[in-house]
Amino acid sequence: MKNWLGILLLTLAWIALTGSWTIPNALLGVVLSVLASSFAREQRRRREVALRPLRIAELALLFLYELMLSGYRVARLVLMPRMELRPGIFAYPMKVERNFEITLLANLITLTPGTLSVDVSADRKTLFVHAIDCSDPDQARRDIADGFERKILEAFR
Repeated sequence: MKNWLGILLLTLAWIALTGSWTIPNALLGVVLSVLASSFAREQRRRREVALRPLRIAELALLFLYELMLSGYRVARLVLMPRMELRPGIFAYPMKVERNFEITLLANLITLTPGTLSVDVSADRKTLFVHAIDCSDPDQARRDIADGFERKILEAFR
């Protein structure tokens, strides 16, 4: 029953997004919804992901905190009379393994001012991060491990 409800909701979303309330467009929406639903069902069967709403909320709060803190740090660095920046790229050995977790970690790092996820190694064990101030890469690695990565592992495993 949940599958039909999902298809109905996706079809309604399709109709609303396209802005066309015609029968052919609705039928196209149904076909696309069935296809999307079948692909999603296959992905779900491959690996179940545990969802912990409280832990996800903690991750979101950590991100907001880091967003404000790093925004302040970057603003302070830029507004100083003598910008003593030491930009650089460091390698971060990841504990997260799933594509979703790697993507989430890389995006959280990129969305935080002053850092940018540059690449993931071919073996998917190392994330390369550019930092506007890379004067202490070991501390940056500890911050990621104790912050975003730990919260991701707690929220989704």
